[in-house]
Amino acid sequence: MAIIASPARRAASANVGSRKASLFEINPLSDSRWETFVNSHPWSSVFHSTNWLRALQMAYGYDPVVVTTSAPEAALTNGLVFCRVNSWLTGRRLVSLPFSDHCEPLVRNSSELDDLLLHMKRGVEGGRLKYVEIRPISTEPGSQTGFARSNTYRFHRLDLCKSEQDLFRSFHKDCVQRKIRRAEREKLHYEEGTSEILLQQFYNLLVITRRRACAGKRPGVPPG
Repeated sequence: MAIIASPARRAASANVGSRKASLFEINPLSDSRWETFVNSHPWSSVFHSTNWLRALQMAYGYDPVVVTTSAPEAALTNGLVFCRVNSWLTGRRLVSLPFSDHCEPLVRNSSELDDLLLHMKRGVEGGRLKYVEIRPISTEPGSQTGFARSNTYRFHRLDLCKSEQDLFRSFHKDCVQRKIRRAEREKLHYEEGTSEILLQQFYNLLVITRRRACAGKRPGVPPG
């Protein structure tokens, strides 16, 4: 799901409880505590990793930031990671995280999450941000934060603890099983790596696919 706080919902959080928490912002790419925390947290995913955050920064120029109640000299016990997105078309906003299927808040309880979100919402109320968006799988903020659902998506899980046979039988007979059998008959094989040879093979397959997709369309359009 996608949950946002925007100026339109400002009135909903005007009267916030008196609970106060010391909050800190850290750079997850330079603070080694973040990677250690992510590797040990049961709710973390690849989207929390420094490699993914660095990819977002390099590809799109998004600077990541983590909000936490843990002091600079202490080990991290919670964290909510965002990317700062600044666009002339859609405005300045905080998203957790862009181009990511989901990004669960790494907190111990709902009170911690609400404290972190209230801190982020001050930027919206002060006019510095157009909105703040989080994309949790199951965690939802309290109503006093002013955050509300904007979109809901379907999330698919695959249990890899099953045996190969049980896993195959759990797939749809037509949509999945039939295609796996066809791949076996055609001796399709899988490779991964970063070599120049594999990159060239991938590009060749991409060109073939694009030519097929563009067949019958305007001539002279490049395939890739």
